[in-house]
Amino acid sequence: MTLQLKPLVTEKAVMLIESQNTLTFKADKKADKAGIKKEIESLFGVKVEKVRVLLRGGHKYFYVKMKKEFPAIDLATKIGMI
Repeated sequence: MTLQLKPLVTEKAVMLIESQNTLTFKADKKADKAGIKKEIESLFGVKVEKVRVLLRGGHKYFYVKMKKEFPAIDLATKIGMI
């Protein structure tokens, strides 16, 4: 199952990339933590440390913290966020 992941490029999202090695995505309401983790790891060939979820205004936002061996800045550059 392919999830509709949309990377967020806001000032806060860029600060999280730099300070906490975390990428921010907006995704389908049906998505769950395990599905997001599996999707990110298979699409980009990286390892995810943990996934946090924020429900706000009818939208679901996922904060994906990468393992230390996989810098979030590299992935953000690869997918065109930065």
